[in-house]
Amino acid sequence: MVDVIIAGCGPTGAVLAAELRLHDVRVLVVEKEPVPASSYARIVSLHARSLEILAMRGLVDRFLERGRLRPVGGSFAGIPKPTPAGMDTAWPSLLGIPQPVVEGLLHDHAVALGAEVLRGNAVSGAEQDDEGVTVVLADGRRLWARYLVGCDGARSTVRKLLGIGFPGEPSRHDTLMGELAATAPPEEIAARVAEVRETSGAFTFQPFGEGVYRVVVPAREAGGDRSPTIDDFRRELRAIAGTDFGAHSPRWLSRFGDATRLAEQYRAGRVLLAGDAAHVHPPAGGQGLNLGLQDAVNLGWKLAAQVRGWAPEGLLDTYHAERRPVAADVLDNTRAQVALSAAEPGARAVRALLAELMDVDEVNRRLIEKLTAIGVRYDLGPGPDLLGRRLRDVELVRGRGLVLDRTGALSTRGWHDRVDLTAAPGLDAPAVLVRPDGHVAWVGEDQRDLEAHLVRWFGEPVSPGAGE
Repeated sequence: MVDVIIAGCGPTGAVLAAELRLHDVRVLVVEKEPVPASSYARIVSLHARSLEILAMRGLVDRFLERGRLRPVGGSFAGIPKPTPAGMDTAWPSLLGIPQPVVEGLLHDHAVALGAEVLRGNAVSGAEQDDEGVTVVLADGRRLWARYLVGCDGARSTVRKLLGIGFPGEPSRHDTLMGELAATAPPEEIAARVAEVRETSGAFTFQPFGEGVYRVVVPAREAGGDRSPTIDDFRRELRAIAGTDFGAHSPRWLSRFGDATRLAEQYRAGRVLLAGDAAHVHPPAGGQGLNLGLQDAVNLGWKLAAQVRGWAPEGLLDTYHAERRPVAADVLDNTRAQVALSAAEPGARAVRALLAELMDVDEVNRRLIEKLTAIGVRYDLGPGPDLLGRRLRDVELVRGRGLVLDRTGALSTRGWHDRVDLTAAPGLDAPAVLVRPDGHVAWVGEDQRDLEAHLVRWFGEPVSPGAGE
């Protein structure tokens, strides 16, 4: 018997499995693909908040060794602006890294913590009652778990089984994306790309070294589910840039649409959704994988608390309350970026106006904070500005809560099995309570007030007066 079954072992599912294992929750991840993705697949970007989370769990160096850091500036709608100076993060960059590498590292981390992964199978049915969920697999097996989480992508079977609405806009325009070689001189490519990007943020021809480029180019006609060919890329490159740059020898080629959808709810009883199963949007700004990873870190400790029996009433519902508005904001900013990248005169005029406004540092900073998720603030009620925001550079390797205390007078007696306490002489506030996802749940210095918030987020004390 397992406590939680996760459908899908992509980045979201793997992170969620690892987060649950930090709390000794028994986890089975069911993945329909029999083997991991090949070594050549699209490069994804890990944003500042995702890098902070990896650092928070002691994992970031593994990813830095396998990727390449580049400036985050110029990421919003492809408008070429510098990275804002003095960003409030140790990671004012994007980490470009192949998606199979991300998935492999996260899979290995989850397995090392004790998660079980069942490949070559999929969830095909689910029935829940007050005690748990009976999950039917594609091979006919019936498994029981206390909870089921759908991390099974945009066409989520789990979401469909639940009958959860997925409203939004269908895809209207296609874009081609891939990695390929080019014979044109690099300086010629760079000059032409710069000219085209003045009016079309949807176009990318980014060098990866050794004559290989990452290419993103709008398609003039929808191609449905048909996989694109190198001839499709050449044709669209000539249409937008006047040349195909001698494109040849593709590593991989893909097509994506601009569908934008958001699940009406993230939880239905003992079944939950995370990642692309809960939200889909165009890849503008490279936010999708990051959004799913951050879903998993928000959900993991809350679901673990529910399984382990110390969750206060309503804790699991805060997952939907906190993460769905974040996804809605991402959907809106990707809608805006797609509109800004259109070739029509009106869109080009708005793009030029926004480019002018982004010369104001605060405007540029606000947009980059949206892309990188370092500007996220959960609505935890009235209080200091720090309340609900993430605390940067905090180490939470074990996935527990943490009280950082500058006063030296506070205690976590009774919650010592869930919350650590450490002195923080350099803290800007008297003391803060940091949740396992790195967000601040309380700011103050009064012991009774702290205890009230410990109850709110970490349940009743084990035994009043117990030692730390």
